[in-house]
Amino acid sequence: MPPPKKHDRNRKNSSSKKPNRSFSQKPRPAKPAKPGPVHEKPEVEGMRLNKYVAHSGICSRRQAADHVKNGLVTVNGEVERSPGYQVQEGDEIRFKGELIQPEERKVYLLLNKPRGYITTTSDDRGRKTVLDLVSDKVPERIFPVGRLDRETTGLLLLTNDGDLAKKLAHPSHEIKKFYQVTLDKNVTPEHIEAIRQGLELEDGPTPVDGVDYLRGGKKNEVGIEIHIGRNRIVRRIFEHLGYEVKRLDRSYYAGLTKKDLPRGFSRHLTEREIIMLKHFI
Repeated sequence: MPPPKKHDRNRKNSSSKKPNRSFSQKPRPAKPAKPGPVHEKPEVEGMRLNKYVAHSGICSRRQAADHVKNGLVTVNGEVERSPGYQVQEGDEIRFKGELIQPEERKVYLLLNKPRGYITTTSDDRGRKTVLDLVSDKVPERIFPVGRLDRETTGLLLLTNDGDLAKKLAHPSHEIKKFYQVTLDKNVTPEHIEAIRQGLELEDGPTPVDGVDYLRGGKKNEVGIEIHIGRNRIVRRIFEHLGYEVKRLDRSYYAGLTKKDLPRGFSRHLTEREIIMLKHFI
């Protein structure tokens, strides 16, 4: 294997959101969202150094230029402070000492899931899946991160980034989720406090990060914020206390919200959202 080309310094260079704790259930008017960028694996020969760093999934192009100027990027073992440095095939580029390379095309799609769709990539019983809603959006094979049961609505992330999906699903990262719950009857203040303190279910304790009545709503409408990801956990919390969940909607997930995303629609994450999501964990 040939050694990396020597870095030629004489060569000319070319020019986190938090959950909405107001418990307000009123959606804002929908506006079309601009699709976020996708990271292709480009030809690196002649690529600007700041673009190379940005395509490695570390940060935006502008932030990459700052990182280069601040001496955080090396080329073939030497600090390179010019964002316009033209990358050559065989260059070894590191950010804070870690070897980096442009990513292959990654897709990050946010869906506001409607009722009646299951959160799988296929179903042998012929039921509608969430992929039926986004099949015309991307040619790549993507998959849902986590699950929402068939009757639960709200935010769902779909991607082909397996590493990110694995980290988001791991309980040690305590990814925050916020749900709006409509029950079959009014929830008593005593039960609100019991949920807040943490119930003991058949599979263990169920700590919650916040729970209260929805602002401006009725006493049978509750907002609950959790980080645990056990199966049907929100439904089981209320069923344990004798309530039936009539509607369940996830309005916040890992720093992402449903703003400007109507039910049944999806959009690509913006560059800022992708960076936020990767650093959220």
